[in-house]
Amino acid sequence: MDSALLSIVLIVFLFLLLATGLWVALTLALVGVLGIALSSQASPGAVFATSVWGASSSWTLTALPLFIWMGEILFRTRLSADMFAGLAPWLGRLPGRLLHVNVIGSGIFAAVSGSSLATAATIGRMSLPELNKRGYDPYMSIGSLAGSGTLGLMIPPSIIMIVYGVAAEQSIPKLFIAGVLPGIALVILFSGYIAVWALLNPSKVPPDDLKVSLKTKILSTLRLLPIISLIVAVIGSIYLGIATATEAAAVGVLGSLILAALSGALTWNSLSDSIMSAMKTSCMIALILSCAAFLGLAMDYSGVPRLLAEWITGMNLSPVHLIAYLTVLFIILGCFIDGISIVVIVSSIILPAIKLAGIDLIWFGIYLVLVVEMSLITPPVGMNLFLLQGMTGKSLAFVSRASFPFFILLVLAVALIWYVPGLATWLPSKMMS
Repeated sequence: MDSALLSIVLIVFLFLLLATGLWVALTLALVGVLGIALSSQASPGAVFATSVWGASSSWTLTALPLFIWMGEILFRTRLSADMFAGLAPWLGRLPGRLLHVNVIGSGIFAAVSGSSLATAATIGRMSLPELNKRGYDPYMSIGSLAGSGTLGLMIPPSIIMIVYGVAAEQSIPKLFIAGVLPGIALVILFSGYIAVWALLNPSKVPPDDLKVSLKTKILSTLRLLPIISLIVAVIGSIYLGIATATEAAAVGVLGSLILAALSGALTWNSLSDSIMSAMKTSCMIALILSCAAFLGLAMDYSGVPRLLAEWITGMNLSPVHLIAYLTVLFIILGCFIDGISIVVIVSSIILPAIKLAGIDLIWFGIYLVLVVEMSLITPPVGMNLFLLQGMTGKSLAFVSRASFPFFILLVLAVALIWYVPGLATWLPSKMMS
């Protein structure tokens, strides 16, 4: 079959299968089998076995289940209550007051979670009842939590960064470091928007009812020390070159077990639940990655990445136009498939064209995380939207409307890292040299 026609067949087949709702891993495997069958005499079974072994035997990949388990352990502690108590006394004077707890609390928890859903659920189960009780606008309460929950993907240790690093063969520590400044920028964007909204809508923000002394504020801040210590131990060890991502993940699991035990949340049931939940998530991601590796090899046999790269080159697109078109494509994809699937599909098909365009792959990883964050708050399959719908009892339309301003802020963040690429590349270049 002609290579161009084969490319069209495989890409159409891929999106048709995804549209049916078939498991992503199975979809990737079936497209890979078809690609090899139509383009090579090689045995699909042998190629599958070789590629799966190569993808699943990566030492770097061992950090993934450990970071997932760490987040699951902490999710079952009283961490959210401690963070609310530690942050709330300091935020009462800011425009927007306690709404900033959603943003800053999510930023802190993201630094030990790596998961957007865990971040939104942990912060939301404490902040939403408190905000509702004090009379805060439900649109902003829910919207700020939906948007801030996406910080779980950007602020390291990020599960999606590990997936991208393994699929794109990039350094996990460099990706983690690259996510720090964009993560801080997102926190500033989200809190800045809340402050501006509060100044424009003063009637929707209740008065400051947390009149506490400086001594009480300082004492309340002590409740943040355990989580801050864990962040320093995990992320600091990576940044300083003391530990690899996998070793830091092991430290994180040990630290989270200690915190859970000290808080009284470590029981046999909570431990077994955290292990089973982490195992399910890890197996799902590992299966997708394995099948994506097979698809990537099948695409190499068929020549799809080469043809796609030649096609993009022939269009004479500038890098800025390429990124603009890809952003629109990824936003559309995010309406129908999850973020991990977007990452592995991009790594299998589009990455060669990105390399040919001369775009830094560490920068592209951070960009990809941003557009995947968008997919978490875009209907109809935005996972943060479903989570908050279940937590609040509001309709999906209500949660989607509340989240829309934060979707726009994520689009703005894409433009920001394009015009200021040093946000994603400066720290890795300084700290990993």
